Amino acid sequence: MQENKFLIPLAIVVAGGLVAGAIYFGSTGSPQAAKRQLTTGTNIDIPAVTEKDHIRGSRDTKLVIVEYSDTECPYCKTFHNTMKEILRSYGADVAWVYRQFPIPQLHARASKEAVATECAAELGGDIAFWSYLDKIFEITESNDSLDPAELPKIAATVGLDVNAFNACLSSGRYTEFITKSIAEAIKAGALGTPYSIVIAKDGTKTVINGAEPLSSLKVKLDTLLK
Repeated sequence: MQENKFLIPLAIVVAGGLVAGAIYFGSTGSPQAAKRQLTTGTNIDIPAVTEKDHIRGSRDTKLVIVEYSDTECPYCKTFHNTMKEILRSYGADVAWVYRQFPIPQLHARASKEAVATECAAELGGDIAFWSYLDKIFEITESNDSLDPAELPKIAATVGLDVNAFNACLSSGRYTEFITKSIAEAIKAGALGTPYSIVIAKDGTKTVINGAEPLSSLKVKLDTLLK
C-alpha cells in the first residue's frame, strides 16, 4: 500500500507522543516558563523557506514559523487554531509555513490526507491548499476519525475539479515529496507532531515542541521580536 512508504522509526513515534502530550498538558503558559523553554540557535538543520512552500504571509518578514504537522494528530488540530490566532494577532510580523509530517504508525489515514492537501495545491494553488487544510482540521475529530470518502467532498467544497482531484489522489506522485518532508522533519529534530521552528531574519532558529498554548507561544514570539 502507498501509506507503507511513509513508515517512521517507532522510537520517534513513542517519543513524539510523550513530547507533544507533556508540552500540551504541562505548560503553565507563564512568561517565565515560556522563556525557560526557549531553545534557540543557528545550527538546526532545516531546509530554507522557498516559493515552493505553503505559506501564509510573506517569506520576507520578521519571523517565519515552519510547522511539521499530521492532519490526524489531535495536538496538531489544536495548534492549527493557535497558529491562525497568531497570524491574526501579529499581522505582517509573522508568517506560517506548513510542511508534511504524517505518522502512519499512529494515524493510518494521515498520509492520504497529506497527499490530498498537495493535490489541492496542485489544482488550486496555495489558496486551495490552505482552504483544504483548514477544512480537514475543522471536520476531523483526529486519530483517524475522518472518513476517506470525505476527501473528494472537501475538494468540491473548496472549488476544485473533483475528477482531477481523484486522479491526483490515486496517482502516487506525491509519495516521494511527502517521504522527503518526513525525513527533513526528523533531521531537523522532530520527535512528533506538531513540531515547529521559528526562523528569524538573522537566521536564528527557535524550536517550538508540541502544541504550545497561545499564551506561552506569544511570550516566545514577543521575546524574539524585541
